[in-house]
Amino acid sequence: MPLAAIPGTFQVIGASPDGDSVRFRPDDPDAFANAGIKAHTNSSGAAQLRLDAIDALETHYTPRSAPHPWRQPADLGDGAATALLDLLGFSDVQRDEHGIVTAATPETRPGYILSRFADKYGRAVSFAYAGKRRGGASGSVYLEVPELRRSVNHQLLSAGWVYPTFYSLLYFDLREELARVSVAARADRKGVWRHDSTLTGLGLTSRDQLQNQLVILPKLFRRLADYLTLDEPSSVDLAGFPAFLEARNDRIFTVPAGQATAFATLVERRRQRLKLTIAPEQIVFLEA
Repeated sequence: MPLAAIPGTFQVIGASPDGDSVRFRPDDPDAFANAGIKAHTNSSGAAQLRLDAIDALETHYTPRSAPHPWRQPADLGDGAATALLDLLGFSDVQRDEHGIVTAATPETRPGYILSRFADKYGRAVSFAYAGKRRGGASGSVYLEVPELRRSVNHQLLSAGWVYPTFYSLLYFDLREELARVSVAARADRKGVWRHDSTLTGLGLTSRDQLQNQLVILPKLFRRLADYLTLDEPSSVDLAGFPAFLEARNDRIFTVPAGQATAFATLVERRRQRLKLTIAPEQIVFLEA
């Protein structure tokens, strides 16, 4: 898979990195532009990354109709964020009450990313690595499975800290490898898979339960949060959720069946109980 190899530094002070997103500043200020990646950069040239193919439990998601952020269970959400920073080489990370990093050892860490585009929010969709790339090459490179396995994306998925969430621009050979380690993590009940209710089914009783107890696919959590905040503050009535999902029209195809459909068709509702009918690694979302 050809991507742009971009060396630089990971930066965490003043930011709120979670388990699938972190700030990165290329050594070459023109690196993103030269690679045709339309990333949004700050005054220092740093951009927020979206780590490709993975989705960590939400630590600060603000629904469209809510003034305040929602989150998923802290032990796994914060644990994924800590694991990511540890893999990148940070230690002694301190945060304020809003999750903003106020101190870390060291304050920046060298590394590189492999990327080829930015998402609609201007985040560079990337595979991230600590240290220097073997061989030192930059520019256009071909990502193969051995190098994929060294990425923090692969390591977080293998350890069960994150869910697989695949998009259509991810090449099939890389997706197959990431699906393989996801299935293995679930079989070993690592991390999120020890408590996952996405596939076994969840019975929703309160908003507090959704945020502090249930461990579910973050994509489903975000859709539930967006839906619930359209209603009265205490409501958790799921009667309108299927129609809400249909209106969102998240287009997907399934693998290996190759069925083109919508995410809504894969979420089964029976009164206050929801269940995803196929495993997350068998779903490929179309990039918006």
